[in-house]
Amino acid sequence: MTKSYPIVSEEYKKAVENAKRKLRGLINEKNCAPIMLRIAWHSAGTYDVKSKTGGPFGTMKHPAELAHGANSGLDIAVRLLEPIKAQFPIISYADFYQLAGVVAVEVTGGPEIPFHPGREDKPEPPPEGRLPDATKGSDHLRDVFGAQMGLSDKDIVALSGGHTLGRCHKERSGFEGPWTSNPVVFDNSYFKELLSGDKEGLLQLPTDKALLSDPVFRPLVEKYAADEDAFFADYAEAHLKLSELGFAEA
Repeated sequence: MTKSYPIVSEEYKKAVENAKRKLRGLINEKNCAPIMLRIAWHSAGTYDVKSKTGGPFGTMKHPAELAHGANSGLDIAVRLLEPIKAQFPIISYADFYQLAGVVAVEVTGGPEIPFHPGREDKPEPPPEGRLPDATKGSDHLRDVFGAQMGLSDKDIVALSGGHTLGRCHKERSGFEGPWTSNPVVFDNSYFKELLSGDKEGLLQLPTDKALLSDPVFRPLVEKYAADEDAFFADYAEAHLKLSELGFAEA
């Protein structure tokens, strides 16, 4: 089933292209791709397929959502993005935060992810507790990404590869360190590091290790470690799905 996207004006489309250029500049200048990807993911990942609430609808700017434990530090992303957002009042926050995630992947060498504008801002943030808990295992990943968000096992593993960017900060998550030796490049090194075992200075969360012990997840880890093109193709598809949860339903 193909999605039916809302029609936006030519002026809106032009604003999106101009905002993309400004976001590329900001991300390159501030080296902030990881936190831009995080704000896009954490905005979208609150979607609940049963109640059709939460999701990528611009609520992350609300102090109530920024106060959620899983969003610690995302006030930095909101603050960095605000001067650019102010230049494009026509663009919804919902579209703008997802656009920032798409650009973050692109400028760090990752795949190009299609972007469809037209998300509307919702007034109410979702309740806390819908994002994944890094201390849990594969059942938890399926509960959150599968049962709650409606994503597949393949999507779970591909999206986990987004950890190729960035690092954990102890004061935000209780964990410290990057997953890969070059955390500002989007590639398949997350999967290679996962298969090579623990290394001093690099991080593997319980949710990362769960990908190795699960009989469905592990072959995908091995596939992506061996074939970056396959990872990029599946990642782009999974990121697109995540960024459009609850938007333009088929």
